[in-house]
Amino acid sequence: MNQAHATARRLLPAIIAALAFALLLPGSAAAKQKGHHHGPGKAKVVRHHHHGHGHHGHGKGHRHGKGHGNHGKDRGHGKVAGVMTRNVYLGADLTPAISAPSLEAFIDANGQILREVTLNDFPTRAEGLAEEILETKPDLVGLQEVALWRTGPPSLAPLSTGPSATTVRYDYLQILLDELNAGKGQSGHGRPRYNVVISQNEFDLEAPADENGVAGDGPGGPLADAEINGRLTMRDVILAREGAGVRTWNEQSANFATVLPVKILGATVPVVRGWTATDAKVRGTHPFRFVNTHLEAFEPNIRALQAAELVAPSGPATSELPVVLVGDLNSDDDTVTGADTLAYNVLLGAGMVSRSTNDPLSCCLNSSLLAVKAAEEAGAGPADFDHQVDHILTRDPDQVTLKSSTVTGLQPVNGFWNSDHAGVFSELRFQR
Repeated sequence: MNQAHATARRLLPAIIAALAFALLLPGSAAAKQKGHHHGPGKAKVVRHHHHGHGHHGHGKGHRHGKGHGNHGKDRGHGKVAGVMTRNVYLGADLTPAISAPSLEAFIDANGQILREVTLNDFPTRAEGLAEEILETKPDLVGLQEVALWRTGPPSLAPLSTGPSATTVRYDYLQILLDELNAGKGQSGHGRPRYNVVISQNEFDLEAPADENGVAGDGPGGPLADAEINGRLTMRDVILAREGAGVRTWNEQSANFATVLPVKILGATVPVVRGWTATDAKVRGTHPFRFVNTHLEAFEPNIRALQAAELVAPSGPATSELPVVLVGDLNSDDDTVTGADTLAYNVLLGAGMVSRSTNDPLSCCLNSSLLAVKAAEEAGAGPADFDHQVDHILTRDPDQVTLKSSTVTGLQPVNGFWNSDHAGVFSELRFQR
């Protein structure tokens, strides 16, 4: 048994206690089944709708989560750093491919996925995502679902021997960087510029697809209609603001030891997820640890074990330095119910407290297509943002307080929603 799994086992009592707490939440049994997580695919989440509890009346900077006491109040002294978490959306719903009952259906579903990625037009969406970042000017940004889409000749081999497609179709990271850095003059003035601190590869799968819908243009046999292979590589990334007094070092990243295995055409495929981290100083702050992650979307017990890995004694969110954790946690304590609260309560049990707003809420557009007209035809719109899974937290509430927080990307621009998630930005005050 490796150390990560042993640590997760030691933390199982805390996870079980968190689950027991989740089951006691008001409305958990009768909560409405609606909504989704992304990455990869879409999964249902149980939302808890508040009535008469004042949940939407706290204004910016409201903190929720057990154990925060009064430590989150801004004391008005100390150095301030801005941080952001942003799920950029991989570009398609993967569920039809994962659940395909036959090879023919699998190839058809993969073609639909590639067409959705094209329709969701990341180069246009990146303009809006870049504007969110450039307007709020976070010093450190945690990005999730930073997809790399590649293609190659049609083949079934990657399902057993590993991906091989190398022709880049969309590199979301490079496209976003190009937008962020456009307009940065040689004199160093103008819009802020962002650089990659660290990038971690996560889920990586290549498979044959009938993207063009033309019958018989594949290599024959079971791939008669598959004219192309599509490959998705998911990444979690940390960006740092250049020329703003931000210094980073001790960059680290890894995949979780606990991952969800899914069956695709009888083959077991691990849904690999992980984290990125760096130590940082921002304009005179003392050093702190910045961690970015994307927890499992489909299975809450796997998600909780991944959360336990983060806060384990050897985990990335355990440090002698103050810790700031950002990411798509696919969990919350009071806007979801039942087992979907489990992972968040594991983090709370380890001493994490929220350092972001939950008014407004930041998740999630209920459409796999992000063009405004297509989303409207699917019945999706601003009212879908009725729960919270994107978080900014600290494990050191005495040292890291909240100055202000806001949510970005709650309205479409350029004819598209920037992502199915909104972004969450917080100004954090470091007391030392």
